Amino acid sequence: MKLDILAFGAHPDDVELGAGATIAKEIANGKKVGIVDLTRGELGTRGSAEIRDKEAQKSAEILGVSVRDNLAFADGFFKNDKEHQLEIIKKIRQYQPEIVLCNSVRDRHIDHGRGSSLVSDACFLSGLIKIETRLEGESEVQKPWRPKVVYHYIQWQNIEPDFVVDVSGFIDVKMKAILAYSSQFHDPNSKEPETPISSKNFLDSIDYRARDLGRLINTEHAEGFTVERVVAIDKLNDLI
Repeated sequence: MKLDILAFGAHPDDVELGAGATIAKEIANGKKVGIVDLTRGELGTRGSAEIRDKEAQKSAEILGVSVRDNLAFADGFFKNDKEHQLEIIKKIRQYQPEIVLCNSVRDRHIDHGRGSSLVSDACFLSGLIKIETRLEGESEVQKPWRPKVVYHYIQWQNIEPDFVVDVSGFIDVKMKAILAYSSQFHDPNSKEPETPISSKNFLDSIDYRARDLGRLINTEHAEGFTVERVVAIDKLNDLI
């Protein structure tokens, strides 16, 4: 299956938090989008890997993505090395996305920056013909594929975006997809330990950050991204 956009996240819920509204908008505009989670989030303070598996699938259904995979890397301990790069290369070559979205280049959680560089490096390597990969159980060598662009969504830290996407009208879908992870986010009745993302303030911040970015471009809501190379436009009025 060829996808237009493939979004990677170090943990289930990373993609929704960083780019959920953008993904919902792209799908509404007819794009095929997939998500690949690097880990099952098994070191998370709240919930469990099994619970996160179910929440991730529910969230994927809310967003309407075409596919969601999990590479089951070790939460907290995966590395940007050949072994892990090859597994991501297999996914890139399998789905042949034009655009890849991935974790923030730096962030509070150590997996986010590491996941960012891992996916970015794999996107480059995936285009090299002398790197041979095969999907499990298949004998055919995959064809090389390099995405046209890699964009990094913004997470805990307020990194200055290189561009923002107007997501007005799609923030409700994003919030529903996030709240599918009921084990992770604010619930006044939960007996689980408190975490930085389980507070009401964090949940509120998702909306007010999107509103603030929207304010900067004179729209209701927006999501921000950083880039790896210069962003080009075809004509001046491509900008809103």
